[in-house]
Amino acid sequence: MDGNVQTYKGRLVAKGFRQIHGVDYDETFSPVAMFKSIRILLAVAAFHDYEIWQMDIKTAFLNGKLEEDVYMTHREGFVTPENARKVCKLERSVSYKDDILIIGNDIPTLQSIKTWLSSCFSMKDLGEAAYILGVKIYRDRSRRLLGLSQSTYIDKVLKRFSMEESKRGFLPMRHDISLSKEMCPSTPQERERMSQIPYASAIGSIMYAMICTRPDLSYALSMTSRYQANPGKGHWTAVKNILKYLRRTKDVFLVYGGEEKLGIKGYTDTSFQTDKDDSRSQSGFEFCLNKDTVS
Repeated sequence: MDGNVQTYKGRLVAKGFRQIHGVDYDETFSPVAMFKSIRILLAVAAFHDYEIWQMDIKTAFLNGKLEEDVYMTHREGFVTPENARKVCKLERSVSYKDDILIIGNDIPTLQSIKTWLSSCFSMKDLGEAAYILGVKIYRDRSRRLLGLSQSTYIDKVLKRFSMEESKRGFLPMRHDISLSKEMCPSTPQERERMSQIPYASAIGSIMYAMICTRPDLSYALSMTSRYQANPGKGHWTAVKNILKYLRRTKDVFLVYGGEEKLGIKGYTDTSFQTDKDDSRSQSGFEFCLNKDTVS
């Protein structure tokens, strides 16, 4: 519930990078819901004071049936010399995503859904939803408020990049900062020095926070993520400024509720030829439902 590991699981999954264009390139092996869809449902649930329950499939990768036989080579590290040329034939099975949110106001119907799921799969009833995909859910049902927080995740990100004791930033990106390709390394020595810096890893870690609960990082992340192929010292400084801002605001919530009427509000704006590299214009948008951002 607090983001710490409760159970370790071992899972055997398909190697997605082995897909072949024109054969199975467009197949998705592990589909998941987009987080904007989850935010929309939670915003609606907060407004109507719906129940939000959570269930977990204990053996998600051992349920269901396939029509095809599946063969695979031995896993790395499990091959013995006498069986090096053999392959495994797997039992016919298919995987399901194992985190489930059940939302609604008809409790008997919700209970019947839980009962039906439990009759089909080995399920764990987690009661009221409190933690989903690394996001903590807080509710004040008396005021129909729902908050989403990633403070535990952000703490882990700051520690991973040795920023847990850094200064606290006031903005994800200062107004006078202008990133460009001119700041990229131009010599082999500079490129070698920057190759030791986990630039892309930091961008990916920040991106997950932005996608889930921190839309205020969108612009800064949009600017810094353009230079992952060849980042310079100035680009890395901009990424560290985002992490400093996250340190000051790690306990900030995305809060839904307080509206008298459930409605969508949209905002959009466009700059004119502001990209320093190619003079392109840039546009941005925000859609709010039940007071706060959903997309």
